[in-house]
Amino acid sequence: MMHDEIILRLLPARVNADDRLCWRGRHVNTTFLLESGTAQYLISIEKGRISSVSKSAGHPDSYRFALRADESVWGSFWQSHPAPGYHDIMALIKFKRLKAEGDLYPLMSHLLYFKDVLAAVRDVPQPAGVHA
Repeated sequence: MMHDEIILRLLPARVNADDRLCWRGRHVNTTFLLESGTAQYLISIEKGRISSVSKSAGHPDSYRFALRADESVWGSFWQSHPAPGYHDIMALIKFKRLKAEGDLYPLMSHLLYFKDVLAAVRDVPQPAGVHA
């Protein structure tokens, strides 16, 4: 699965290499679940840095909030120049392509940080047919 490589390896590497982004998230300490189709990933953040990412079934007690979307939606979101409606996580929510569930306080109180974290892998080439 292409998204395993993006989420498990590239996402933490890119986020943790961006000193400005880590500084912006310096007050963020949480774990959230990112779901891509049937795959689930637990992403732990400590002081703005991704401390761990694991592929997991994600028991609800193990994360504060969940972001759930089809694999093709994440593929479209991660395009270098996403189409309108796929350019932002709030747009994905508005058009019912992404479900945000659980305690959304960490997400909403650090929204710009999480938007940039999730967009950190945007220039990774996507396989043909996964964009909108």
